[in-house]
Amino acid sequence: MNTLVLAEAANAAVQLNSTQLGISVVASIVVLILLVTVAKLHPFVSLLISSLVVGIGSGYGPVATVESFSTTFGSTMASVGILVGLGAMLGRVLMDTGAADSIVDTLLAKTSTKMIPWTMALIGALIGLPMFFEVGLVVLVPVIILITRRSKLPLMRVAIPTLAGLSVMHACMPPQPGPLAALSCFKNGSVGITMMFGLPIAVITAALVGPLFSKFAAKWVPVGAPENFDTGKGRVDADGNPITTKPPFALSVLCILVPAILMLGNAIFEIVAPDQAGSKAVYAQVLAFFGKPAIALATAVIFAMIVLGRTTHMSWKTVNDSLKAALPPIAGILLIVGAGGGYKGVLVDTGIGDIIGKFVESSAISIFLLAWLIAAFVRVATGSATVAIITTAGILGPVVDQMGVTAPAIALLVIAIGAGSVFLSHVNDAGFWLIKEYFGLEVGETFKTWTVLECLLSVVVLALVMICSIFVPLV
Repeated sequence: MNTLVLAEAANAAVQLNSTQLGISVVASIVVLILLVTVAKLHPFVSLLISSLVVGIGSGYGPVATVESFSTTFGSTMASVGILVGLGAMLGRVLMDTGAADSIVDTLLAKTSTKMIPWTMALIGALIGLPMFFEVGLVVLVPVIILITRRSKLPLMRVAIPTLAGLSVMHACMPPQPGPLAALSCFKNGSVGITMMFGLPIAVITAALVGPLFSKFAAKWVPVGAPENFDTGKGRVDADGNPITTKPPFALSVLCILVPAILMLGNAIFEIVAPDQAGSKAVYAQVLAFFGKPAIALATAVIFAMIVLGRTTHMSWKTVNDSLKAALPPIAGILLIVGAGGGYKGVLVDTGIGDIIGKFVESSAISIFLLAWLIAAFVRVATGSATVAIITTAGILGPVVDQMGVTAPAIALLVIAIGAGSVFLSHVNDAGFWLIKEYFGLEVGETFKTWTVLECLLSVVVLALVMICSIFVPLV
């Protein structure tokens, strides 16, 4: 019955007036922006209502709209939801076992004062690879404050590079929820290939923008570490006893890189030996199995639990408690990502992709630039990077699938969308207020530092994507 309703509605949608379709999608975006910014409604509910607006407004029908939303919501959660959950678990294990502390302490011990900005950019990127931005920020703020006090450097010389590493990874690199959600909107999207492009782009951007801009930020906002910030809180086990043992640096880094190694290994194999990829040969099956994002992340979680737990003498129960603690904070993210998938499903089924596809084909504007512009507009309007990524990918998904865009080009497209999603963080962004409060800044000082940093990161990533697109076939 549900399939019949969807089929009949899809056939009717083909006949709909293109003007009506265009008005409905614009109206849905306006409604989404107003609900998130003015009404302060949760993005999950806002996306649900916006889906109804575009479905009903386009003539697709209320029942078919709900069916379309629900179906795609489920498929999105089946793919992206698993990865977001496992990524949160890995990040929490790294934090609770002291692996994150070990990486920070080791790198700083081998760094001169002059090189601290570059080292902090590297630390931000490493911690930002497996951890969500907010989690990484909470982990690294005490480190930033402590290093600022010890080195006598201005706060911005230490904070800006670290934030650059964290933010650019959040925007460009799976298994962060934004890029994963964007990839789920494209049939030919590949996590491994996206990581192959995203990692060098992110590292180059963080290394260039963070340390260099920190010089200007330190002059514009010449402040030191906030005196009332306590950096003395230590790690404790489930019984409240302090844990002093930290895992070795190499082992800590390996735990972060395990999923990347497994996914990249399979992606490289598919590129180098396309005829053998997918064959029934044992080695091909093993590479394909462990190269699946869910398996790669699950392997990394189990590996980290075992080796980091034994190294730090933490009980299995204590390490397992870290997995439980990782899930409640991401419930909202999961619902937003799933609702974004549902919104995308309604856009596909109403046939709006045909209109956008004709616009893209007839215009001279690059699809990468178009993706960045849409994401940047939604980001500035709503303040949510996740909503910006999901909305943009949902709009462009049908177009990209119809055009037959190659997997490498989709990877660059996802990165361009991620770049647009971090543009111009301001007062409607929760991250803006986190930075302000953590570092004891005034609103104007936060604009001069954090907001400018996000703009620079966004534009530099876009520039690198445009350069890479010259050498990557679009279709």
